[in-house]
Amino acid sequence: MALFEVEGWNIKANNVSYDSANAKKENKKKERKVRAKRANERRIEAIKNAESDDEDFQEHAEEAEEQARAEEQAQAEEQAQDEERESVAPETEEQAQSEDRKTSIQKVEKSAKKKANEPKKANEPKKASKKRSAEKSEVGGDPEPAQPAKKPLTALQQKMMAKLSGSRFRWINEQLYTISSESALELIKKQPELFDEYHDGFRSQVQSWPENPVDVFVDQFRMRSKKPVNAPGGLPGLPNDKKIVVADMGCGEAQLSLELRNFFAEANKKSKRYQKKNCVVHSFDLKKVNNRITVADIRNVPLPDGSCTVVVFCLALMGTNFLDFIKEAYRLLAPRGELWIAEIKSRFADREGEEFVNAIKLLGFFHKKTDDTNKMFTRFEFFKPPQDIIEERKAKLERKQRFVEVETEKEELETKRNKAPEGKWLLKPCIYKRR
Repeated sequence: MALFEVEGWNIKANNVSYDSANAKKENKKKERKVRAKRANERRIEAIKNAESDDEDFQEHAEEAEEQARAEEQAQAEEQAQDEERESVAPETEEQAQSEDRKTSIQKVEKSAKKKANEPKKANEPKKASKKRSAEKSEVGGDPEPAQPAKKPLTALQQKMMAKLSGSRFRWINEQLYTISSESALELIKKQPELFDEYHDGFRSQVQSWPENPVDVFVDQFRMRSKKPVNAPGGLPGLPNDKKIVVADMGCGEAQLSLELRNFFAEANKKSKRYQKKNCVVHSFDLKKVNNRITVADIRNVPLPDGSCTVVVFCLALMGTNFLDFIKEAYRLLAPRGELWIAEIKSRFADREGEEFVNAIKLLGFFHKKTDDTNKMFTRFEFFKPPQDIIEERKAKLERKQRFVEVETEKEELETKRNKAPEGKWLLKPCIYKRR
């Protein structure tokens, strides 16, 4: 029987763990690898954090590189000292541990001396700062300071704001309907924010309508553009080059101009050369919201006589002197040019707008069409007759002995306008109820 061999006990030498100098050396190597891996991860993380904040990028990068170099140097020194200890073979474990402590103290002292001998370059401009300052100089001045984030409104605050905006819109709407166009232009020049507030409120009102009248006018252009210009049922164009020239009076945000420009650009891509149509839209209103708009009082716009083929008033007969707008449209239109009007039904005393149509006819237009299928607004189409038709109509009235009657009706209309503006009796102002 072997020494210490007892029945029921079996000591296998290959499974017995024991400590040795080699095992200690391997453990230290593992620890160094782990420290090196952690140092590398810290360096990568520091670089990523520095890139997210470009102002501290250079400083973080330098610190990360310095820390990595210090740890690498410390690991190399530690490995060299371990090899030296192995060569001299320290006699006891206590001596080895004492040398390890001395080595650690030396590493800390060296690292501290190195940092003291290399002062931070705090006064040097960083690369990111240089880049940012260059961008500032190109843009022209420092950017505005960051504004604190606004807290979202509560449900009650949102309800109160909606009521205030609604009452503000109703007040501006009443002002525009009950003053002349000249006074309205002066009002918007003094307080341009009123124009934006009005159109914000108007936009919310139109959203509840079954149709937007601007969309109806755009559909008319699309449908009638299928036929040649100046053909029966087609769009009117100038006699020389068949150019379609539109004057959008009281255009708001010039949505009609944008829609027509996009439509004709797309249609001309698919058309043959001789079928392409040239359409130009002039947009006029009290404020220049975008580059498509020209600021003007729409009773006197900067266009020559007979330069337009379609004049549009889309809910734009708002001033007390809106018949002056119609006279301006007559001046702008070329012979056979068309006048398109859309107005709220509640403004007509008779709901049908017959008195309104008669007033437009007395100003020289021929009535072409009335469309009252929409429950919110009525759409009218008139055209300016050429001179030969005017002479023919005049001769016909003289034969019927009605020419004097028509002239008398024109005088009566002007007399009535002098007594009270047409905004008080021909088209009632569209004023919302106060709540």
